[in-house]
Amino acid sequence: MTIETIGENTGGFAALGVTGVLLKGVEAAGMTEPKPIQTQAIPHQLEGRDILGIAQTGSGKTAAFSLPILQKIIALGDKRKGKTARALILAPTRELAVQIEETIRTVAKQAHVSTALILGGVSRLSQIKRMQGGVDVLIATPGRLTDLVRENCVDLSETRWLVLDEADRMLDMGFINDVKRIAKGTHKNRQTALFSATMPKEIATLAQSLLRDPVRVEVAPQGTTAAEITQVVHPVPTKDKRRLLSGLLSDQTLKSVIVFTRTKHGADAVVRHLERDGFNVAAIHGNKSQNARQRALNGFRDGSLRILVATDIAARGIDVPGISHVVNYDLPDEPETYVHRIGRTGRNGASGASITLYDQATEDSKLRAVERVTRNKLTIKEAPVKLAPAPAARADDDQKPQQNRRPGSHSVPQKHRRPASKMAQKSGEHRANPAAKPAAGEGAAKPKRPFHRKRRDGGGGQRVA
Repeated sequence: MTIETIGENTGGFAALGVTGVLLKGVEAAGMTEPKPIQTQAIPHQLEGRDILGIAQTGSGKTAAFSLPILQKIIALGDKRKGKTARALILAPTRELAVQIEETIRTVAKQAHVSTALILGGVSRLSQIKRMQGGVDVLIATPGRLTDLVRENCVDLSETRWLVLDEADRMLDMGFINDVKRIAKGTHKNRQTALFSATMPKEIATLAQSLLRDPVRVEVAPQGTTAAEITQVVHPVPTKDKRRLLSGLLSDQTLKSVIVFTRTKHGADAVVRHLERDGFNVAAIHGNKSQNARQRALNGFRDGSLRILVATDIAARGIDVPGISHVVNYDLPDEPETYVHRIGRTGRNGASGASITLYDQATEDSKLRAVERVTRNKLTIKEAPVKLAPAPAARADDDQKPQQNRRPGSHSVPQKHRRPASKMAQKSGEHRANPAAKPAAGEGAAKPKRPFHRKRRDGGGGQRVA
């Protein structure tokens, strides 16, 4: 397989070959000048070449692969057939797929190009109905699309443009076999683009099997991190990480923060801790519904939510401008994931910061792996803030045993408590003679009726209207 590495061109989108209503669309989307990945990829895709692209999230990949496809679809006119998709874009997560569709709908608003989303976690029936008349561009996650293709609800035989976005993440999530089956069902003369932030051997093998004499475009060497990102590592035992995190987030100069955890359970635990400390925070991970994840992302985008806690997989596709800080609550298992994480900040020439909470006893090998991949010796220094106070017993509880308190219960402040003497007096009034029965007319309790469970089916008894 021949792979070319090409230089960087200059000029606006018109100079790249983008024409007509799409030029108006990119202006409406706020794209004033093409980014390096767009400058390199668009002309070759317009010529019909396959593309192997190496670029991070937020580098402008979506416009790089979608503008050439849209221009060709517009030129060919309306040729949709039932259940078919003229172009297919595969993404690893729902969030990334939604974001891709939003970009395409914006730039192609005046071109009347139809789009559809096929994702897990939402209604299948609405997706099947959307595909009945065929669409120009289908954006999908591999798992749900595989199901609908198997059920003959989607026909890919007329799909002439195929894009695999963030292929390395699809590999991590176990989608590669689905991707191969999907690609096999598309038109034999399709044009293909594969984009990945890293190039492990499995992705290189996949590219070799799917691409025909591709042009290789690369905007940054693999594993590199942006020069605009300040990276610092704070040593802290795992048991103290939550308290240190609260202390760091108390600094209001951390204006827009993503906190990364390795697991869904860990994300929920961090959210609970931060909420107890008074922070407005939400989590996104695979156990959250699509609506909950979208609400959290929308709040993070519009600034009403300052802190977002995320797992690595759920965070794929998050492209929010102005993220000031990324916090690695714990180091990822794969060092390349560190590059993905901190790439959420320091975009488009803006400055950003990455803070890693590092337990030397358990995470030393992971930190060394990150340094090898990034070719960068990370700065380790003590955090500039003290640990937030631990949720210790209140002052008036110091002498009380704690073992009988239920988890999560809260003691009543002293000023709201009933004096002990009155409580004892009232208690004594009831307990002085537990065997005595009050006389009639003196508050005697009515005898309790025996409890009979209602029959749910009403069998054998009278039906109540």
